[in-house]
Amino acid sequence: MVKPLTFKGDKPKKRKRTRVDADEDAGTGSSAAAAASNQLSKQPAPDDAPPDDDTWVSADAPSDVSGPVMFVLPTETPSALACDASGKVFTIPIENIVDANPTTAEPHDVRQVWIANRIAGTEHFRFKGHHGRYLACDKIGLLSAHSEAVSPLETFNLVATADTPGTFQVQTLRDTLLSVKPSASSSSGASARDEVRGDADTISFATTLRIRMQARFKPRIKASKEEKALAKISRRELEEAAGRRLDEDEVKKLKRARREGNYHETLLDVKVKSKHDKFS
Repeated sequence: MVKPLTFKGDKPKKRKRTRVDADEDAGTGSSAAAAASNQLSKQPAPDDAPPDDDTWVSADAPSDVSGPVMFVLPTETPSALACDASGKVFTIPIENIVDANPTTAEPHDVRQVWIANRIAGTEHFRFKGHHGRYLACDKIGLLSAHSEAVSPLETFNLVATADTPGTFQVQTLRDTLLSVKPSASSSSGASARDEVRGDADTISFATTLRIRMQARFKPRIKASKEEKALAKISRRELEEAAGRRLDEDEVKKLKRARREGNYHETLLDVKVKSKHDKFS
């Protein structure tokens, strides 16, 4: 079950207690069994990332991009690509940001969040808005989010910017790029949103954006957490496996071997060394 997005400053919602809850607490009848079954179905699979890790980090490569993302646009006031329930695509200034640094940006509005998915068997991406429809770019470069199905119009490539690490070009299948430009009214001092289109044909500052994503979906972070989990073994467990007391260097060596995947070979070496020490 997908966990609802939360933002900084949100207060946890209190759930009202009902008579059904009281019956479930009593643990009697079919309602208690059903409640227990429902509770189990909500638990994440063992291989899932920790559900409480809702921090946001920057994507470093196209292979990182997955799950909830935010496109941070190269506007004078940092803004994010957004859409409303009618499918209109526009920009929203980012409020959750430190010193206008795009690498600290986090969404404060669900309209700024897109769900990124790689299309199976390809390097292409699709981006679903909060209303369940996909970001699209038509033949003349206009962006929208009306479609519930994916066609070439709703399909994009992410290209890492060669000379600016941590930034991307969002490319359509017609090889045009998403770009942002200040609206005419905003340059005159009036309040107006910048315009985002998908018809740029050359890489420029206006086409270069950053992608922020939830940390629990970033492969490198997930791999790091798996390594830490593998390293979590007590000294007592290692000594029981080795059949003797271990010195500090041997403990570190075995823990490192667990992370690197050669634990059993290293453990065998430690045991052999122990036998040699007995007969030396």
